[in-house]
Amino acid sequence: MPSPRRALVIIDVQQEYFHGPLTIQYPPREESLERILDALGIAEERDIPVVVVQHENPAEAAAFASGSARQELHPKLAERLRSEHTRIVKRFASAFDGTTLANWCQEREADTLTLVGYMTNNCILATAAAGGPHDLAIEVLSDATGAINLSNEIGTAPARQVHETLMTLLHSNLAAVTTTTAWAKNVRNGIPCAKSNLISSASYGENADARGSTD
Repeated sequence: MPSPRRALVIIDVQQEYFHGPLTIQYPPREESLERILDALGIAEERDIPVVVVQHENPAEAAAFASGSARQELHPKLAERLRSEHTRIVKRFASAFDGTTLANWCQEREADTLTLVGYMTNNCILATAAAGGPHDLAIEVLSDATGAINLSNEIGTAPARQVHETLMTLLHSNLAAVTTTTAWAKNVRNGIPCAKSNLISSASYGENADARGSTD
């Protein structure tokens, strides 16, 4: 099996997710931020191309308003940026929509994107789902992403439940989900991250229900 030609995509590591109503709740945001920086360090060590994505809305928007302090990258990431890191600004949840990301991947002959950043329940999910049509394998680092508490007319879900559920969903079909430490080992060994599939995930889930009913 050929080694994956990886690219690291750092999505929306912006002040909006550290201050205000969109503050990341799980995993703890300072911990996930450190794992994001760890992934960046591994990418630099292994000459993996890096793209830093930054969400921007019009100046009058309630979040990610152009020119606002909360639209800026987190300073710990900003101070790590290098000239060789590509910068992309997006307006939609998926980092592919309305951007040059797909062309960027083609130019670098990348076949596998490793996603880190925020939020699990929006831009990570949307970007992971969009990888297939571009013939890209997707990896998601579970401890280098994060979710928020959600509540609306349909129901309520705490951030941990949101995050863990979506990691399970992604791993079942759309992405190989792993930790930063496990990913770093695979990168150094030049091997892909293991991924489940919808059939085996469904079968395992059905068996888990059966086991639970007999307890």
